[in-house]
Amino acid sequence: MGLLSDPVRRRALARLVLRLNAPLCVLSYVAGIAWFLALVFPPLTQRTYMSENAMGSTMVEEQFAGGDRARAFARDFAAHRKKSGALPVAWLERTMRSVGLEVYTQSFSRKLPFPDETHERYMVSGTNVYGILRAPRAASTESLVLTVPCGSDSTNSQAVGLLLALAAHFRGQIYWAKDIIFLVTEHDLLGTEAWLEAYHDVNVTGMQSSPLQGRAGAIQAAVALELSSDVVTSLDVAVEGLNGQLPNLDLLNLFQTFCQKGACCARFRLQPQDWTSLDGPLQGLQTLLLMVLRQASGRPHGSHGLFLRYRVEALTLRGINSFRQYKYDLVAVGKALEGMFRKLNHLLERLHQSFFLYLLPALSRFVSIGLYMPAAGFLLLVLGLKISSLHEAEVGLEEPGGVGFQGLTAGGMVVVFGDPLAPGPISKSLCALQGVGLASLVAPLLISQAMGLALYVLPVLGQHVATQHFPVAEAEAVVLTLLAIYAAGLALPHNTHRPLSCRVVSTQAPDRGWMALKLVALIYLALQLGCIALTNFSLGFLLATTMVPAAALAKPHGPRTLYAALLVLTSPAATLLGSLFLWRELQEAPLSLAEGWQLFLAALAQGVLEHHTYGALLFPLLSLGLYPCWLLFWNVLFWK
Repeated sequence: MGLLSDPVRRRALARLVLRLNAPLCVLSYVAGIAWFLALVFPPLTQRTYMSENAMGSTMVEEQFAGGDRARAFARDFAAHRKKSGALPVAWLERTMRSVGLEVYTQSFSRKLPFPDETHERYMVSGTNVYGILRAPRAASTESLVLTVPCGSDSTNSQAVGLLLALAAHFRGQIYWAKDIIFLVTEHDLLGTEAWLEAYHDVNVTGMQSSPLQGRAGAIQAAVALELSSDVVTSLDVAVEGLNGQLPNLDLLNLFQTFCQKGACCARFRLQPQDWTSLDGPLQGLQTLLLMVLRQASGRPHGSHGLFLRYRVEALTLRGINSFRQYKYDLVAVGKALEGMFRKLNHLLERLHQSFFLYLLPALSRFVSIGLYMPAAGFLLLVLGLKISSLHEAEVGLEEPGGVGFQGLTAGGMVVVFGDPLAPGPISKSLCALQGVGLASLVAPLLISQAMGLALYVLPVLGQHVATQHFPVAEAEAVVLTLLAIYAAGLALPHNTHRPLSCRVVSTQAPDRGWMALKLVALIYLALQLGCIALTNFSLGFLLATTMVPAAALAKPHGPRTLYAALLVLTSPAATLLGSLFLWRELQEAPLSLAEGWQLFLAALAQGVLEHHTYGALLFPLLSLGLYPCWLLFWNVLFWK
């Protein structure tokens, strides 16, 4: 503390940081990347463990043996669905009542902001069917949910059959202390969102739905099930929810524990390897990168992702049927689900003792928030160092004698002003300089934010105008408007800088204009990336990895073409495009340039659609926050 409280030592430290600014920035950036790569190695990665005492033991006897019944239910469901061409609501009601459930339905409708070409829908209407198994040993104050999403193009008949068979089996047990809701939703996530909004009596997405006639207790946990075959070779678990939310780690540990007990192969992204050799950490890094990319997208990767918004711990289980020797039937999957629900039935309070913020290099290993946040901290330190450097160059240091005011320009030249507190022409010049300097920042700040607002508002509002004047569909009009506004931001004359005059002993005093603008842009970027990293580390780290170097190097001097190319390659749109190529490369399905561009256009449309449909925040974050901030650095680069 003496180093910071002593003015002489503080000035010496400031001069040292200013002198070694470039090496410190490079060292900090390299340290952030190296720290992230080291997360797959012990002791940064740890073995998972159960923190909740009520779920610490798996000493329950799973008795589910309804595999044949589940297959029969699945065949009947598929036949009735093929016959009706939609969700067989009447058959589901009749079947659920036959196994002893209280059955209710909910109708919903939603007009999308523009047609969803991926699922070929615009005006969506459907019906959800759910049955409630009342707890015989407690009041209806708490509940668990087993849900199966049924989309128009999904083959999830086996999951519906297993849900009905489990409902029949659970109905014959007397140990349930929580209500169990068996939910079948239509139109995938749209049906799930409609049911959740009605259950919690809120409307956050503009969904039109009928009120629920039957309710259970407060939902403690939920499991979404997706099966495409009667047999599976492994169960893949999805944990990433809306806006990067994750379920409590104990729920994931519970799933892994019962899969191990039943000798059912569970996996997370890739197959686990031996961590004692080098191949294990390398594949752990690949799995970690896949999770980072999925979490950074902000998309709900399964129906469970919408439950997390309502503080309901949930995950999605997907049955994988690949060409492997060992296969498991519906009985093995049913026993794993029965064990999970029996242990969740023991909970006396919500899951809270384990981690909510973590990364997974493997299903059996995790990295806690305290161990992965330094990676983002080192990257943000680069911005802090540049802010400190520009602050010293812009404001200067006060001399201990205290009459004069001394500032350092970017080139190291000394600018001497009079005492700003003393009356006279020097103080008036300094005040005028500061006033004009602040005024020169207003135009680029306002225009950059206006471009971000236009990027957020105009694509959806102007789609009908675009379709009337150009031969494009609504979804294409939205994407093309996005690209047009994004590119137009690069050509607008943001800079309204005027020559400033004051009594200075340097010809580099006009540098104060772009230095002040870059100082504001760096602070703006650091605040955004810091807040993003706290809520969605994956998104914050990816953006910091790409945007920090270009932001630190941006200046109107030197190789401007090289700096401009670096800024364009690290823009938010280029980061999204590069992430798509990296995602497919990690999945060992590389893309060609044409395929990557088409996938990029589809990702833009889906990002806008998911924001207006489910409330995903990635699109407004990029358009209203990071894109205007990036334009400020573009303005710094071409400062006149």
